[in-house]
Amino acid sequence: MPLVGLGTWKIQKKVCAETVHLAIKSGYRLLDCASDYGNEKEVGEGIKAAINDGTVQRKDLFITSKLWNTYHAKEHVMTACKKTLSDLGLDYLDLYLIHFPICLKYVDFETRYPPGWAFDPDVKNDNPGGCEFVPVPVFETWTAMEELVGAGLVKNIGVSNFNCQLLMDLLAHNKIPPSVLQIEHHLYLQQPRLVNFAKSKGIAITGYSNFGGESFVELDHPLAKEVTSLLKCPDIIKIATKHAKTTAQVCLKWIVQNKVAVVPKSINPKRLVENLDLFEFELDAEDMKMVKALDAHGRIRFNNPGEFIDYPIFD
Repeated sequence: MPLVGLGTWKIQKKVCAETVHLAIKSGYRLLDCASDYGNEKEVGEGIKAAINDGTVQRKDLFITSKLWNTYHAKEHVMTACKKTLSDLGLDYLDLYLIHFPICLKYVDFETRYPPGWAFDPDVKNDNPGGCEFVPVPVFETWTAMEELVGAGLVKNIGVSNFNCQLLMDLLAHNKIPPSVLQIEHHLYLQQPRLVNFAKSKGIAITGYSNFGGESFVELDHPLAKEVTSLLKCPDIIKIATKHAKTTAQVCLKWIVQNKVAVVPKSINPKRLVENLDLFEFELDAEDMKMVKALDAHGRIRFNNPGEFIDYPIFD
């Protein structure tokens, strides 16, 4: 899995295919997708364009997607994966992740796709966010994920938004261990104990929301509006100036220098190139110490479903 990829969350459908095609032409080989993003058909169009014009072959790309919360029951996992493959126009995924350790009531494709969080957005219920939870154990979902590997639909399987305890439980009951853990990972939320534990078990890490709250400002996230943007943080500006790089490149470099993959999203051609340009400079010990001091030790987390569905995933 490459250390730098393109995140496709919140890339609008009208520009998604063009952005993916441009990213691949610019050198991206890792694409981070999910059924919940609602743009996998457009991502697939971009992949197809890059293959058709000879920029890459399918084998050159590492494509990740994710199983949504409504498809955790064993009988729904393969169907959900095949839907993703159909939308992307692919025969297999390089990596398939359980998106959240949250099980929601099944919503069929004809009713709504992607289904989102609410079982029925038009009907209010007692649960925040309109969620209807179902008791599907992780072991059941993981067994079905392992079957995807056996069927040749997926090369690797992993998890997203899992903590140490959930990882330990999963590692105690599996035939195929998780290859990757994807987590929110930025300078304000460094999670060294979780990262080190996963690495000690041979699990690679992908970090998302690498610029902190930048992706959440437009979602009117109160914390994202309150906390100083990492791209405008004085300490990061100081390091960027020292290396003649952008603050975004410093944020990404710290992560990849720690052997964690990044999947920043951008539709700007210049920034797409800049986000890849991370391997011709190194942060020194002073830089790393300054960055380490920015860690808020869990107090600054932007993607916490518990804030709107009353589910204690990170408590």
